[in-house]
Amino acid sequence: MVKIIAVHASMCLEEIGKDRLSDPVMQAMATVPRHRFVPVELQEWAYEDVPLPIGCGKTISQPFIVALMTDLLAIEEQDKILEIGTGLGYQAAILTELA
Repeated sequence: MVKIIAVHASMCLEEIGKDRLSDPVMQAMATVPRHRFVPVELQEWAYEDVPLPIGCGKTISQPFIVALMTDLLAIEEQDKILEIGTGLGYQAAILTELA
């Protein structure tokens, strides 16, 4: 999954202004077990770079989008983060790895 995120980032150079996401963000993406944040019946697709339904008409975001949003925040270790509307908590878990 992390390799695919890196490829997407390099393809979006013009849009995001850089050809790679930060090492801490990529490490967080590699560390947090995405399969624990999706319904059991969808766990075999947890590491595909696609959004997945989590119920009630909601989805867990595509890994690249989670990584990009997180990278654009430029989080530093001492930062405090409030996330509202956490869904099943995947983005919150990624953020926790960084601050």
